[in-house]
Amino acid sequence: MHKFALLLSIIAVFTIPVILPNAFAHGLGGDQAEPLSFGDMEVTVRTQLSPSDITVGELDSANMQIRFFDTLTDTNLDKVTYRVEVWQSGELLARNLFYDMDGRLDVKIKPQPNCNKNILEECSIYGGSEHVSAPGALFVQGAECTDDNLDICARPSITGPIFVKGGLYKIRVDIEAATSPRTVLANLLSYETFVSVAQEQDFLIKTANAEEIPVIVKTYYDEVDNFKFDTSDNSISFDMPFDWSPSYVDLVQVVHEEVRVPKTFAPYAEGKQFQGFVNGVEIDQRALLNDPYSYDDTNIVHFLITKNELQKINEKLGADNYDNLKMDLKLVPLSEASRSSTEFYLVDTTNYEQVPTTVNISWDGKYGANQEIPFEFTFFNENRELIKDVKYAYFVFDEFDNEIASNVGDDNSSLGIDSTEGIDVQRIFVPSQGQIRVDVKVLGTGLDYDPKYAGIGSALIEIGPGAPVSTTPSVPEKAPIPDWIKNNAEWWAAGQIDDNSFIQGIQYLIKEDVLKIPPTTQGSSSGSNEIPVWIKNNAEWWAAGQIDDNSFIQGIQYLIKEGIMRIQS
Repeated sequence: MHKFALLLSIIAVFTIPVILPNAFAHGLGGDQAEPLSFGDMEVTVRTQLSPSDITVGELDSANMQIRFFDTLTDTNLDKVTYRVEVWQSGELLARNLFYDMDGRLDVKIKPQPNCNKNILEECSIYGGSEHVSAPGALFVQGAECTDDNLDICARPSITGPIFVKGGLYKIRVDIEAATSPRTVLANLLSYETFVSVAQEQDFLIKTANAEEIPVIVKTYYDEVDNFKFDTSDNSISFDMPFDWSPSYVDLVQVVHEEVRVPKTFAPYAEGKQFQGFVNGVEIDQRALLNDPYSYDDTNIVHFLITKNELQKINEKLGADNYDNLKMDLKLVPLSEASRSSTEFYLVDTTNYEQVPTTVNISWDGKYGANQEIPFEFTFFNENRELIKDVKYAYFVFDEFDNEIASNVGDDNSSLGIDSTEGIDVQRIFVPSQGQIRVDVKVLGTGLDYDPKYAGIGSALIEIGPGAPVSTTPSVPEKAPIPDWIKNNAEWWAAGQIDDNSFIQGIQYLIKEDVLKIPPTTQGSSSGSNEIPVWIKNNAEWWAAGQIDDNSFIQGIQYLIKEGIMRIQS
């Protein structure tokens, strides 16, 4: 097909309307709250950090922008009085009134560690002058702030224990007055937004050959603990505090963790694929992204666990997980894949001129016709750097121009697929061999769909028959368990045999190789041999056929890991 005709064909496919940034959703370094009715408007607050990716200890100051606007018209409300609170881990770090003329409040945040007060907010110092028309609200006279003049514009400041620790920060904003500093709202408009600040933690892993490999965990949620490396499968695991109650999970947009390992360490070399687990549950491939592009010598594996994925984990593990106060993460390297790829640049839809965006689509060559193929979409800028926070859509056609797949995002209020790190994996079912065409449209970047990298493009991909692909194995692997063992589990769950008898029975079965347990690091006893209730529930459900063998074995592995059960060699 002629290139110009192909472009026209692609443009005809993408009849996506012009969009206003009226969706409430999490973005990289920013968040937008659900809108509230105010007169004939639907108004909301958007919080945005600059730089968007803040790492503790790497900067002296940051900008916190809070915008108050009508989502129906994308218009700011003016003369706004804000009450702003900054929280982390349930502790108040700052609280004050601010006034702004144009509906965009910019506040300079200067992190100040070593607060020696019992109440952290008492260490915060506020810069600015009280506005004459808004008593108690801080204001700085001077040039209005834009994205390009933050170094010189007039903005109030907060110096205090903010962004001195990594994790999730809650920015609560109450709108006390709007359209006029003297017009106080009868009912406050209250919003909560969340932003993440990264913290790097250094670890060493010791290989089976006693080689020490440095590993960095960059956490955007909370400090990690219990870092371990298992030489049997070269897996890395760690945990961190997390509230699994459904009401809290509903508030979490994404949990972001990075594992950085030198490419010289063969199990984590460039081209490797990985499997990820949270609390023993395998996570979707889209939640685990491998970035070999950002550094020449380091591979970055991202855990990007969305709210939907967290909810699925809760559904899988049941109500006993709601009281769990930890998130256990595990990363397992798989065998190297045979990768195929194609690359193309994007053009704008007006003049068909090239934009500074290149798209790479890669896939494992063992997949083919009549299979779900995991296609990896990667977005680069003109400097061959990953474009962060991309929103994009795609359509797939067979060689006869019949549409066989498409995706414009799964959020009705926010158009496009979110690719936070500039890498995304989409499983696309291809029914037959032959040539397929993949049309890609980048809608923009960030919460406001910045059009700098927006454009369209297309790739032609040849799909072969594909080798037989087995279902990706879960960890732990399925083990054959004789049915009569379920009687023991049922009696134990019913209280007819005690804990020690149950453990002794399991120990005997493992020793005699009747019950096969995948390699599990033996933990040391913490002094408490109490078996968690959820394991007994697992045993009861397993005996009744309500959960599978693997779920039951995970409980046994937990007992071994925690030192409650000892396996003698």
